[in-house]
Amino acid sequence: MKKNTLFVLIVLAGSILVSSCKKEVSNTTGWNYGDPNFGGFQNHPGYEQETGPGLVFIEGGSFAMGRVEQDVMYDWNNIPRRVTVSSFYMDETEIRNVDYLEYLYWLSYVYASDYRFLYRQALPDTLVWRQRLAYNEPMVELYLRHPAYEEYPVVGVSWVQATKYCEWRTDRVNELILVREGIIDKYVAPQDQAKQFNLDAYLIYAENLDLSIDETGKGPDGKTQNLYVDPAVLKAGRKGGNVNTGDDRRWVRMEDGIFLPRYRLPTEAEWEFAALAHIGNEYKERIYERRLYPWNGHYIRNDDRGEERGLMMANSMRGRGDNMGVAGALNDKADISAPVRSYWPNEYGLYCMAGNVNEWVMDVYRDLTFEDMEEFRPFRGNEYTDYQLIIDPRSGDVELTPEAENYFDYSGKILKKPVRDEACFSRENYTTADNKNYLDGDLESLIPNGPAEDYWVKDDKFATESNATKVNDPVSEELTAENVGQIYPGATLLSGGNEILLPNGIKVDLQNMTYILPTGHEKTADGTIMMPDGSIVLPDGQLQLADGSIIFPDQFFKRKTKEMYKEGNWGEYGEWGFGQYNPANPKANKGDGQRNQKMSTLVTDRSRVFKGGSWKDRAYWMVPGTRRFLDEKMARADLGFRCAMDRVGSPMLPE
Repeated sequence: MKKNTLFVLIVLAGSILVSSCKKEVSNTTGWNYGDPNFGGFQNHPGYEQETGPGLVFIEGGSFAMGRVEQDVMYDWNNIPRRVTVSSFYMDETEIRNVDYLEYLYWLSYVYASDYRFLYRQALPDTLVWRQRLAYNEPMVELYLRHPAYEEYPVVGVSWVQATKYCEWRTDRVNELILVREGIIDKYVAPQDQAKQFNLDAYLIYAENLDLSIDETGKGPDGKTQNLYVDPAVLKAGRKGGNVNTGDDRRWVRMEDGIFLPRYRLPTEAEWEFAALAHIGNEYKERIYERRLYPWNGHYIRNDDRGEERGLMMANSMRGRGDNMGVAGALNDKADISAPVRSYWPNEYGLYCMAGNVNEWVMDVYRDLTFEDMEEFRPFRGNEYTDYQLIIDPRSGDVELTPEAENYFDYSGKILKKPVRDEACFSRENYTTADNKNYLDGDLESLIPNGPAEDYWVKDDKFATESNATKVNDPVSEELTAENVGQIYPGATLLSGGNEILLPNGIKVDLQNMTYILPTGHEKTADGTIMMPDGSIVLPDGQLQLADGSIIFPDQFFKRKTKEMYKEGNWGEYGEWGFGQYNPANPKANKGDGQRNQKMSTLVTDRSRVFKGGSWKDRAYWMVPGTRRFLDEKMARADLGFRCAMDRVGSPMLPE
């Protein structure tokens, strides 16, 4: 009997061992996953997203977004609306001074001299502490940099600067993951002209670079190349004391599941949902108390029965001239902001979702957003972009545009540009790149855009000498004989300014919005037109010249449209910072004074929402449903931010 039992156990153990070694097989093709003899396609059963540094998990769901008390400001900009928010991750605390100083230190070290402007552009505006009739100079000098304030939330940071911080954090966290997994060596960036690791550049462009790798596995910059190694090879390399050695190497792909999603600012809906934390007052899908603040009850003091009863739940202005109470009995123990882990976290584990400092969110501000926003993952501010790449349609080779190449040389990042309407014309869900103004109350947003081909195509896709006819009323850039050659090298202006002759012989009829093709061209089956000089007219109307440069139809043809939220010209704007001061119009509207260029509204396409109340606000603003706005390039002494990250896969954490 004992022998039979032993035999059964041996058989079971052997079968388990065999089954565990058996390769997984595709349900659709029968081919093995991860088998190098069949191409090596991999799957990732049981993948679970790791939690990024500083983040806590926010389980999503449905909630009533918007006003929960009397609208004492009479803005009527937050009418209640039931929406659903997907699960996501969010910083436990606001970004601290020490966190932002780490960012500044990295920028100053990496871009020590030649590109130090990147460091200067990231500096917070410490002058936000100044008030005309108050003495706040110590805060100007000390708040950001003195060790006593390291745990305090960073302020004086614009929406643009906060967004750049999120991008930098994404790169640094994912770079460290590559180090942790043994894919790259630990690498300290050299000072000056260093192409730093960037997630976009790595995933999209790096694999197309022809970088030589010597016998040690290192590239021209001296560091180990960012190449993925098969786990078995990597394990053997580690045993031998080496990392990332072996012949079977490739670049890491998104499909490998190694990289974390991007850090970003939360949307307004996500921030409000996380602040209310209804997970703490829900029972079997029933929210039994609609919260006014991030805690139950209608008081800003702790109403628990115990020693903590009566303590302030957040720091704010109790009344006129009362920032912290009287000496000996300071109510919130903070005259300005407080350390980020002050008071009590809400049920999600988030600190200071009311009071302390206001916080930037991603959304563009509009009064009527709550009436028109989507019910699932609502957000206003989408501007779809693409990378500034030149892709050869025949070989698939990828190159950067000259402007993007210059930017990549010193930053390691790839510039992006708005998606052109030509790429959207056949879509049903959107027809233009910039959707910040969609359904925002102006007449233009209620009229659907026509397909892009209405701008310029006719009959057999491209007009010829014999069938060129008028398509739309002429709307074009004001071109002169002098600037045409600068805008389109080698081009000339013909026929009294109504036609442009391009170097490849194509005439662009600006009045009829058509292309006039010369003799000798050939049209392929897929609609591509091959020109005698080797240039190409692509089916979507793009003109790829012989040197690889691209000209898009909307560079010739533009529709006139009124801009309800045009903010006027504030001077020369770069990627960062404020517009240049205009002495001709110093106070009135910060515009350039030209007709139709003056700022006519405080709400513009650069107006961004901030939420949460602060140390200098009354309790009304600590209600998560309240909302205010500020220009994305401005900052305040009571305004900070925290980051968020998408949750991929299941909306719930594993049991």
